[in-house]
Amino acid sequence: MLTDKAVRAADVRGKAYKLTDSRGLHLHVSAKGHKSWRYKYRFDKKEQLLTLGAYPEVSLADAREKRDEAKRILREGRDPRHAARRGRLLGDSSSAKSFEVVAREWHALQLPRWKPVHAEDVITSLERDVFPHLGAMPLAEIDKPTLLSILRRIENRGAIETSRRIKQRVAAVYRYANAEGAKVENPAVDINDALKPLPPSKRYPALITVAAIRTLMGDIDRAGASPVNRLAARFLALTAQRPGMVRNIEWKDITGVDWGDVDGDISESLWTVPAEKIKQELHLRSDEAFSHPVPLSVQAVETLRSVRWLTGRSPLVFPGARSGLSPISENAIGYLYNREGYKGRHVPHGWRSSFSTIMNEQAEREVGTDVRLLADRLIIDLMLAHTPKGMSATELRYNRAAYMARRRELAQRWADIIMEGAISAVEIVNSPRRKRR
Repeated sequence: MLTDKAVRAADVRGKAYKLTDSRGLHLHVSAKGHKSWRYKYRFDKKEQLLTLGAYPEVSLADAREKRDEAKRILREGRDPRHAARRGRLLGDSSSAKSFEVVAREWHALQLPRWKPVHAEDVITSLERDVFPHLGAMPLAEIDKPTLLSILRRIENRGAIETSRRIKQRVAAVYRYANAEGAKVENPAVDINDALKPLPPSKRYPALITVAAIRTLMGDIDRAGASPVNRLAARFLALTAQRPGMVRNIEWKDITGVDWGDVDGDISESLWTVPAEKIKQELHLRSDEAFSHPVPLSVQAVETLRSVRWLTGRSPLVFPGARSGLSPISENAIGYLYNREGYKGRHVPHGWRSSFSTIMNEQAEREVGTDVRLLADRLIIDLMLAHTPKGMSATELRYNRAAYMARRRELAQRWADIIMEGAISAVEIVNSPRRKRR
């Protein structure tokens, strides 16, 4: 058997030669003095030769380990040359890479699918909460207790939802690594029971009686605020959509309205919220997001016609006062409610609860008079861009269109209920701004 001293002393002899070690391993020395380890074996009844690496990069001990690994592959009935070739094609095993290296590879792969703001949020969360502790560790060394220790650090600062998101992102990194052939256990699987439960869903203050809503509508219509903000508040109430969707609505999103004909047919008037705006508002990243159609009531179209006199040259329906290219402030409508005495009683997001509560109660009272009302609870969810429980994405796409006629009827009924006694949108445009109370 060879020794380290004998390997180091092997010198040029004018022609290539080999020094035998054991069990098929030998050191090949070229005519120019280059030394490499080679393993001779038989596979499929033929003699084969596998190069294991150059000396001194690969030591005698390393060469023996590589030979033993090749012999293990042989015992499995496979050719070590093929395994070596596969290793060269795939590069380093993902399981041997550090978590940070693999996580950044995964993140880079997702960039074309994600909005920039979400991509930044993902990598920032990993850089802040995971990489300082686990970033340098190989994937195979991170087990459930190790990951849980990191997640509990996040929980202990009160960021329970963040902890859950981090867990999901770690799980995705491991799924990516295993798809690349790492064959490591995913430590983020089956650990939810060891995490703190998510806090109850936030409930937004909302008025849920018709009388209180009509009073609110009158107070806001006559408030000391810009007509654009007041009309945005009215449109939000009429459509009961998420405030961010209303703030960012563009004129091109409205169809079925002839702006030059005030008496034109608006029976097909529609506001279509593009899929990308839905994803941005709901922080969705799946490929199943799709556009959300909102049928418009007569009062909603009247509101749009009136605000168009003020903002028609902007791409946005409700632009801010400083720039026609930016929407009204995220807090503009909320501040308006607060100034009029509704702080803690009703918020912009509360219109969704108001609409759902009143319209569902009405459907329950009338269900015996019209068979269509049996489906109204589902349709009300569709109108709020919710996915009814048990409904697949395919069914949802179909039903959004299939129930459009009834959705339009309910949108008009809602508008008639809350707008009784309200001033016209034209009056809001023409009314002078009064001093704040």
